[in-house]
Amino acid sequence: MMQSITTNKLGKLQSCCFGAYLLNLILTMKKIFLLTITLVFTAIVVNAQTGKGGIDAGMLQQIEKGYEDTPANRAIRNAIGSNDISTLVINQDNQKAMDTNFSIRVKSKGITNQASSGRCWLFTGLNVMRAKAIEQYSMPVFEYSQNYTFFYDQLEKANLFLQGVIDTRQQPIDDKMVEWLFQHPLSDGGTFCGVSDLVKKYGLVPKDVMPETYSSNHTSTMRSLISQKLKEYGLKLRDDASKGVKQADLEAQKTDMLATVYRMLVLNLGIPPKEFDFVRKDADGKPVATEHHTPMSFYEKYGDKGLLTDYVMLMNDPTREYYKTYEIDFDRHTYDGQNWVYVNLPIDEIKEMAIASLKDNTMMYFSCDVGKFQDSKRGLLDVNNFDYGSLMGTTFGMDKKQRIQTFASGSTHAMTLTAVDLDKAGKPTKWMVENSWGIDRGYQGFLIMTDEWFNEYMFRLVVESRYVTAKVKELLKQKPTKLPAWDPMFAEEE
Repeated sequence: MMQSITTNKLGKLQSCCFGAYLLNLILTMKKIFLLTITLVFTAIVVNAQTGKGGIDAGMLQQIEKGYEDTPANRAIRNAIGSNDISTLVINQDNQKAMDTNFSIRVKSKGITNQASSGRCWLFTGLNVMRAKAIEQYSMPVFEYSQNYTFFYDQLEKANLFLQGVIDTRQQPIDDKMVEWLFQHPLSDGGTFCGVSDLVKKYGLVPKDVMPETYSSNHTSTMRSLISQKLKEYGLKLRDDASKGVKQADLEAQKTDMLATVYRMLVLNLGIPPKEFDFVRKDADGKPVATEHHTPMSFYEKYGDKGLLTDYVMLMNDPTREYYKTYEIDFDRHTYDGQNWVYVNLPIDEIKEMAIASLKDNTMMYFSCDVGKFQDSKRGLLDVNNFDYGSLMGTTFGMDKKQRIQTFASGSTHAMTLTAVDLDKAGKPTKWMVENSWGIDRGYQGFLIMTDEWFNEYMFRLVVESRYVTAKVKELLKQKPTKLPAWDPMFAEEE
């Protein structure tokens, strides 16, 4: 009996030890497996970083031969280490006095100043119109209120965003269009079609009726706050839509949301006038008449309805097929407005229409990549202004098409094309634009550009249809090829 009990205990003990051994073996194998996986993963990462395609020691030695520590290179290093590169690359051979005479020039009065804002598109569009009003009524220096039009631009863009969110409510949050909307709820940049739609809808007022404020001149903080509010509202609209709220109810919410945006705009920009008195003066500044107006009646009398309703937008974009019409999706300032539609043409054909307009004393909306080769002190845009190649010991050889393809260039700023200088053969040698950076910037508030610079960095021009060729009018009958809103070539001008 005793022996039987002892045998049973021993069997249980052996069984227990075997189980412990088995458990320990399993745990050990698991550790080995995890360690193996870790080592394999590490080896993959290491190989990816140092294997074929990476910079190894031998390659680094070859790369280092790109710089030779010669006295000349040391001198360049010392210069760059203590100076702004832009001052070191000034081409002294191109510093001769500028020729500021132009064979064809449209006269204007008063240089405008957009200050620290991205409203170049608005100033440019209004500057084209005011030149006609000044000439027609023999007025002195005169400006439309940029602040008034900007107020409604911001309100309309807020509605454009919120309605866009409602329209795309069934799409996932990572849908490309939804992402683009939330990335761009509001901006102070724009294009000429925005000027057209806004003025036709809200009219115009003189500058002294709704003058600039700090926030209109310095738009970044106001824009940031309203953008943040719009994103919050956009998420709420999407959340309510996911819960089954109907479109009509979402749009009712949108109206309440826009009331908050309106209040924020009033606090920053002032109250847009509904009616006002305007004292018109002659060229000598003497009062001629006192008139009572609404913004729409003022537009009817002192605006340029032809410019805003009968124009053509031209583009020189060598990355896309010429002699075709294109439309930019969602590239508009008002939801019920027009997308930007343009005709893509070779540069020389655009020049022909620009010259025809200037010869007829008509300025144009013009945009370009203004930061390239700009001598800001003289107000000269010339590809020979700076010699980067001699300083850096390498050339920069991309052409216009390649610069666009690699995001190295694009339209950044709008100005008013006001003059051209023609040689004896009738070919342009230089151009001049009226800028909106104040009288102290550039050449007396203007920028002069060589024809070569015009070829390389001019992108967009708005021409009244009476100066457009028959070929372009025929092209406008095409159904436009629609390009996406996020196409990088079509960022808003600032």
